[in-house]
Amino acid sequence: MTIRKGTHELESGFTCLDAFSARGRKRVEVHLPHLLSDIKAIVDSQSQADPQFRTTRLYTRLTAAEVRQQLIAHKGYPDDALPTVPTITTKLNALGYYPKKVAKSQPQKKSQKRTRSSPT
Repeated sequence: MTIRKGTHELESGFTCLDAFSARGRKRVEVHLPHLLSDIKAIVDSQSQADPQFRTTRLYTRLTAAEVRQQLIAHKGYPDDALPTVPTITTKLNALGYYPKKVAKSQPQKKSQKRTRSSPT
């Protein structure tokens, strides 16, 4: 095949280009065009900002598995058409959501003052 391609290039004077970008598996957005907007709609209601406002990340209490289950239950996606949980985790991270348990702000504990008695 390589020799045939090379002789064809020499005879015609044109370089034959390989379609490397057309090969491989297509992204999930190509197969399910509304998936990212549906994920965003589900996760937005359960997200919150960093409690200390150090970063602009949005943390959500939903795991990727729960997001997948809600896509099936509320958005009507068939189970076999949806991507796997690791793929949904990747898409959540790409959208700026980070599945993480969000701890409530804890009040600081009162410190007990210890008085030392000095020996006299």
